Amino acid sequence: MSDDKGIFSRIDELVAEEHELRTKHASGQIGDADEQSRLKALEVELDQCWDLLRQRRAKREFGADPDDAQARSSDTVEGYLN
Repeated sequence: MSDDKGIFSRIDELVAEEHELRTKHASGQIGDADEQSRLKALEVELDQCWDLLRQRRAKREFGADPDDAQARSSDTVEGYLN
């Protein structure tokens, strides 16, 4: 995921997986615990992707190299609101 296009592609994959997961849950193919566990993991990875895009845009806006942006840990990204 070294560029915006790659990050957006990963976001699309994660959203598709989320929809598939919800469909499987609705049809009874997977249980509540499995759905919730994977949904949480998807949410964290999506948050990391969006954070990386925001970093890249900020660097670009202020004349820095967007390729210097780095994905932050799940603890960091998920801790923003706490």
